[in-house]
Amino acid sequence: MIENLKKLKVGKVISNPKMSDYTTYKVGGNALAIVYPTDVDNLIKLLKYLKENKIKYKILGNGSNLIFSDDLYEGVLIKLEEFNKLEIDDTIITVGAGYNLIKLSMKVAKLGLAGLEFASGIPGTIGGAIFMNAGAYKTDMGYIVSEIKALTPDYQVVTLYNKDLDFHYRTSFLQKHNNYICLEAKLILKHGDAKTIMEVIAERKQRRLLTQPLEYPSAGSVFRNPENDFAGRLIEELGYKGKNIGGAYVSEKHANFIINKDNAKASDIRKLIKEIKDKVKEKYNIDLIVEQEFVD
Repeated sequence: MIENLKKLKVGKVISNPKMSDYTTYKVGGNALAIVYPTDVDNLIKLLKYLKENKIKYKILGNGSNLIFSDDLYEGVLIKLEEFNKLEIDDTIITVGAGYNLIKLSMKVAKLGLAGLEFASGIPGTIGGAIFMNAGAYKTDMGYIVSEIKALTPDYQVVTLYNKDLDFHYRTSFLQKHNNYICLEAKLILKHGDAKTIMEVIAERKQRRLLTQPLEYPSAGSVFRNPENDFAGRLIEELGYKGKNIGGAYVSEKHANFIINKDNAKASDIRKLIKEIKDKVKEKYNIDLIVEQEFVD
């Protein structure tokens, strides 16, 4: 299969990658391969090959919301890193799905464009952020995405507008239709003062350093906040700060973060998430929704 992937000449192929090298939790077994298609035509060529040969696949961004298992992922991962074009036309940003979100937020901030400051600490790609409707500080991608170009299951490139994308708290049309692939996005920002925007970003970075365990591998918030409450508060009330299973720990800084503190296995993190979810349900009758995705 690896030889066949290379013969397709669609882009770089890495065989037998360790998922701990491609996810922010730094856990997981190996995959069959990662492929980096160079453009839409090569992406389509790759998808057709995988579907014809019944090989499972997954689009992989920065791996900042994924928990692979410790076992082999018997499929191919597709990274859209080459989809990284960037055009800035006044307040209109056209950007490829593989572009780094933090990099973009810093670039537009320095240009005095406001609206993406919330993303300066979110370690994802544009495509991943739209898929998850990533957000912080009471705003999210849904407020700034005007439209996207997406590849449909029958290999058509279509434009989906904001109203089509069904953005809600940490979810979108793409999550419910994950056979659509985001290729690029158009974001609408506003003019602002570069110095003021950079000050906001610096102040928030400082706050994150004080309140989030950024010194350890993690995938950010584990659970969505329930309506009118905070997942972290519920977990802390259960006395779970510092609780561990194997090398996976509930952060002492922020109870809604699980950290890989001591060579955790993926199974340690998954068990800890399940235990917390069960305990919160048992004590508060609240079904916490896991923000992160288990991949098998």
